[in-house]
Amino acid sequence: MPAKRDPLEVIATSPLARAVVSSPLGRSVAAKLGVSPAPELRRGRTLPAGPVVLAALHDGTLAARTLALLGIDTVAPVVDTPDARTVGESGRPVPPAYEGRIGALVLDLTALRVVEDLEYARGVLRPAVRALERSGRVVVVARAPESYDELEPRVLAQGLDGLNRTVAKELRGGATSNLVWVDPDTTPQALASTVRFLLEGRSAYVDGQSWRVAAAAVDDDVATAVRPYEGRIVAVTGAARGIGAAIARTLARDGATVVGIDVPASGEALATVVNEIHGTALQLDITLPDAGERIAAHVAERYGQEARLYAVVHNAGITRDRMLANLEEKGWAAVLQVNLAAQLRMNEALLDGRVGGLVDGGSIVGISSTSGIAGNKGQANYATSKAAIVGLVRAMAPRLASRGITVNAVGPGFIETEMTAAIPYLQRTIFQRSNSLSQGGKPVDVAETIAYLADPASAGVTGQVVRVCGQSLVGQ
Repeated sequence: MPAKRDPLEVIATSPLARAVVSSPLGRSVAAKLGVSPAPELRRGRTLPAGPVVLAALHDGTLAARTLALLGIDTVAPVVDTPDARTVGESGRPVPPAYEGRIGALVLDLTALRVVEDLEYARGVLRPAVRALERSGRVVVVARAPESYDELEPRVLAQGLDGLNRTVAKELRGGATSNLVWVDPDTTPQALASTVRFLLEGRSAYVDGQSWRVAAAAVDDDVATAVRPYEGRIVAVTGAARGIGAAIARTLARDGATVVGIDVPASGEALATVVNEIHGTALQLDITLPDAGERIAAHVAERYGQEARLYAVVHNAGITRDRMLANLEEKGWAAVLQVNLAAQLRMNEALLDGRVGGLVDGGSIVGISSTSGIAGNKGQANYATSKAAIVGLVRAMAPRLASRGITVNAVGPGFIETEMTAAIPYLQRTIFQRSNSLSQGGKPVDVAETIAYLADPASAGVTGQVVRVCGQSLVGQ
């Protein structure tokens, strides 16, 4: 008896099925199945329209000082307690509520110590999640679990990860929830870029995630800069189109001088992008053994012998999807060379102190994937390379800490590009809806997260992988 096939595999491989689900009839069936329009997400450097609510457990002040540094006004929280409830017409207790919609809740739990303290989190979150505006924000700030010596607060801090992920899945209308773990000596200056990123529309497709902001020396003017890359040179590989082009444009918007890098075959598209943003183009196959040296030489030639790269964004990547049983050496090697080995070689060259290389205090950002984090059928080569990027980040970050160089990565989920637009409608809809925001992300969502990670103000963010996936069900 033949083995049963995955329905998605049938859709993906059957010409008849693809034709049916791509037809107007297929679209109509999807609508009748209750596939409602996805919420429109707030994007860009825009803060919530409604008030930002600040709630702090006990004597926690870090979030308050951070918001004050950013010049963001706050209002007091409504807290659900037995004394605050009233009895409604049904005779049941009615929780307290805000008078109107709120834009965000910033919840400071850095003073978390005992299990009973979690009641404050529940009491603050209950009215807030009911009142959040569309594309509203919940931002939880807490001490990193490993920063505690005592058992109970360490356990509770880890428990907040489950609370955050659940809140993110329960929110509606494009609202998101994220958790920021901090060290005991993390300052408002070091935390400011993260809080601003999470409150602004730049974090539209980052949902249900948690990462760490360590202590770092960041000046007030750096922490609050709107164009943080002014006077800095950033190299972006795979910059000719799609996500790479969005990265180049976003960094240029924030003041960067961009060196766009792509293969010679994409030279015309690359020229269009870099001319638009007043950068420079380097046509280069990054798998060449001396690719890193060529990038450094380009920087020195175009910007002077004193010029150095501030950041390098390793965006270039390829797929050669095959079931492992059908995957030959060529398809395996091609993906690992472009997605991984080339990065290792380029990093080594750009970090050796040469003219045009990476400056101390700079940044390296790679691109992983939800496929690398959770695995994906038919992508053994790709998933291996993207999981290795997570390993690269974790291995390199502590090694480069003494030079002040941060090393991070993003992990995109389903991002709407020319390639994904070719996926049959029903299959694409399933992929889009398999996350808490019920839609695919945009290339700019990946770009904005990279711009945040490489920001000089994010010096306390290193060794982290931030998923840009709308809280995809994959890997959760």
